Amino acid sequence: MDYNNANQTAPASQPGEDEKKPLDQHLSLKVKGQDGNEVFFKIKRSTQLRKLMNAYCERQSVDPNSIAFLFDGRRLRAEQTPAELEMEEGDEIDAMLHQTGGCFP
Repeated sequence: MDYNNANQTAPASQPGEDEKKPLDQHLSLKVKGQDGNEVFFKIKRSTQLRKLMNAYCERQSVDPNSIAFLFDGRRLRAEQTPAELEMEEGDEIDAMLHQTGGCFP
């Protein structure tokens, strides 16, 4: 009899237990610009996306009011968090430049 493994049992996981992730857990998110440039951020699930948005704009030297951030085709608001959007490790956020007007004079 192998005594090394006799008393080692994996804890039983409850259904849905894996879905609840701690809010202080970090996850990596990718912000992809229209030019294809990708910037990676590590952020807590409970941190407002404002922090990521401002850091991206500063790094790209653009005005935060000139960029729209989209996740799964929906525009993000600065006060939202990855937790409430159910973001997961490696998710991608699209950064799109606002276009005002539509034609040249």
